[in-house]
Amino acid sequence: MNRDGMMEGMNAMGGMMWGMGIFGLLTLTLVILLVAALVKYLFFDRRGRTRNE
Repeated sequence: MNRDGMMEGMNAMGGMMWGMGIFGLLTLTLVILLVAALVKYLFFDRRGRTRNE
């Protein structure tokens, strides 16, 4: 492989790493939002009060 081919390969790897990082952040954000919605659904009624009140 010549030098130009290696540089193109390194650029592609950098792009994939950025893409995976962004995908990971979006996934983490989605998981946090799902957990928050589940906690709200389980512990609060429609008026915003806890179920024990």
